[in-house]
Amino acid sequence: MANTSLLKNKYKIDIVKYRWFWIIFSGLLLVPCIIAIIYLSITQPNHAPLKLGIDFTGGTILQYSVDGAVPANKIATLRDKLLSNDIKNPTIQVTSTSSIEDSYNNLISIKTVFIGDKQSKNTENKITQIVKSNFDNAELVQVNSVGPTLGSELLKNTLIALFLAFIAMVVYISFRFHFEYGWIALVSLFHDVLIIIGVFAIKGIFFDTTVDSLFITAILTVIGYSINDTIVVFDRIRENMRFLAKKHSTNEIINASINQTIARSINTSATTLLTLVALYFFGGVTIRDFVLAIMIGIIVGTYSSIFVAGCILSVVKEKMSQKHA
Repeated sequence: MANTSLLKNKYKIDIVKYRWFWIIFSGLLLVPCIIAIIYLSITQPNHAPLKLGIDFTGGTILQYSVDGAVPANKIATLRDKLLSNDIKNPTIQVTSTSSIEDSYNNLISIKTVFIGDKQSKNTENKITQIVKSNFDNAELVQVNSVGPTLGSELLKNTLIALFLAFIAMVVYISFRFHFEYGWIALVSLFHDVLIIIGVFAIKGIFFDTTVDSLFITAILTVIGYSINDTIVVFDRIRENMRFLAKKHSTNEIINASINQTIARSINTSATTLLTLVALYFFGGVTIRDFVLAIMIGIIVGTYSSIFVAGCILSVVKEKMSQKHA
């Protein structure tokens, strides 16, 4: 049951009063993300909004551990040697590691076209010899190969999974609450996902970061986390509306309801982020981008549940009441 004395309490944050500030601020956050996504969609041959890893495009990645620094001129020389030895379209990425258990300082990742079973060992040995000619202490630590057909199939299934997840959530929230709650939750989710994709698009432009199936796992995790936070806020608003609508305005009830749930949202996110920060710095370089995507998603998801979903609901409710009047 709603707390009838809730509105007598002083608000911690008068969120609804500054609702247009929060909505505009969220729009400004999206601008660089959208620009980066459009830029990659135009400039990339496959017109993807992100730089896709071999999970989606197919290919082979060989990772070599290297002690010490990796100068840019050595990478340029390595690329020229690979091309001169008929290694097609090599993409080289250097990743610094900071994990306690790692005995090396850098990983050199070489991505090339898919290497079939018949030629895999010969090509792998050829690339390893070329790398070791440039870096004496280089050591092959991992080889991953994904066929082009499997990669395109995985990408298609991933997009279908994301679409179905969005639709299912909107249907549930519309049934559980009202239709306006459903599409507002969808807008809030779209805001969160777009920011994560935008950040990784920017990383792709400046740091050549690619995304793989773990990135999609992170997106789906964030969607579940964010919608849960939004439902908690909406449920409190609906409950307070039921008991307080006759005595107080809609904006007052929404503002009070958000303030009533804000501590819970922030505390839950903060404790989750502590674990993620530890994983980011000590969990190894292979899961760092995965953890970063979830960290960004939880921060943005908590923000959108409090400041985006509630503020948009306030605007929509006000427009609906004006229309009815």
